[in-house]
Amino acid sequence: MTPTITLAKGDITRESADAIVNAANSSLLGGGGVDGAIHRRGGPAILEECRKLRASQYGKGLSTGRAVATTAGDLDARFVIHTVGPVWSATEDRSELLASCYRESLRVADELGARTVAFPAVSTGIYGWPIDDGARIAVETVRAADTAVEEVRFVLFDERAYEAFAAQTR
Repeated sequence: MTPTITLAKGDITRESADAIVNAANSSLLGGGGVDGAIHRRGGPAILEECRKLRASQYGKGLSTGRAVATTAGDLDARFVIHTVGPVWSATEDRSELLASCYRESLRVADELGARTVAFPAVSTGIYGWPIDDGARIAVETVRAADTAVEEVRFVLFDERAYEAFAAQTR
């Protein structure tokens, strides 16, 4: 089944969904941008579960393109799905890794029974992925996904990102 795609402009940490996707760094221990905001608003329970993941099967961190879930702590969600996006490169095509972030996050959402998932525009912030291409990859990947998720909501931080995603969903 293909999920319904909706768009919202604003702060992903204010969204209500079964799962909120975090554009995490490989350490899983918080950082800047969306990652830092989710950890701050979600509270210490998220970091505590991330530390447990690092102490067990993710001792070297989470690989680019992969996803793993924790509690959502104080967020209005049941889970946070952490995914590590690729850093954009002008000399190497990393688009499959970016697509994998969305596929893997939906796979984890299915394992959790999540029906609504809020995504940021993975890798389009500090990791430098051009927003128009990031939007294209995100929307194409979600549309092609075999998932039980009913709604994918892309939560875009600013007007430019919102317009890039809107152009892909028309």
